[in-house]
Amino acid sequence: MDIFGQALLEEFRNSTAVNPKNEQPILWLNNSYGDPEEMPTDVFFRTEEEMPDLELIALEHCKGRTLDIGAGAGSHALILQQRAIPVVALDISTAAIQIMKDRGVVNTFEADLFRLQTDTYDTLLLLMNGIGITGSLDGFKNFLNQARQLLNPGGQLLFDSSDISYLYEDLEKPTDAYFGQVAYQYEYKGTKGEWFNWLYLDPETLLETAEACGWKTDLIYDDGEDQYLARLQLKNT
Repeated sequence: MDIFGQALLEEFRNSTAVNPKNEQPILWLNNSYGDPEEMPTDVFFRTEEEMPDLELIALEHCKGRTLDIGAGAGSHALILQQRAIPVVALDISTAAIQIMKDRGVVNTFEADLFRLQTDTYDTLLLLMNGIGITGSLDGFKNFLNQARQLLNPGGQLLFDSSDISYLYEDLEKPTDAYFGQVAYQYEYKGTKGEWFNWLYLDPETLLETAEACGWKTDLIYDDGEDQYLARLQLKNT
């Protein structure tokens, strides 16, 4: 069941209703490292003025045909579209695709990123910790190999991630897996989804992994709160 998509859809319907509800049900994010966290769904509907500097800088760096991976409600795609950048908004959620269409995103694509084999792009964009979808260091390496096939010569991979080592200041880091690999589960109105793995990359691990896979990395921006924006390009382009 698409728990996340359902929560997004209800947020969208409420925000566009003639008489919106004062309070939306809470989307909870159960996790492998602590107490459940509340995930505000309105953050996926932000305007350009409401976005943090990191995301605005990422959008400024988009060039050419752009694939917005894990596009969600389409807020980033809409901005790129307004700037006349040819953007395709990709998401695996049927509900998210419908929301984007209703909001005016012209080119949407419902698909699993890891089964994507068609078309090539100049920019692959993954914002709001979107690179986490790779799930593990091995998954990230596999994605870098896949990205070779998705990018045009001279193309770029743009994404943000976070160093979550602060979570282990009072705890021992795991010894059986990279500490940036965590597990999440969505819960909405009493219904729980499946657990899934999510990856947070600290900058040092990113640089080492990308280098080993044949990519050069530029750390474009650091927000001073453990989150950063990176651009990767193949070394031979």
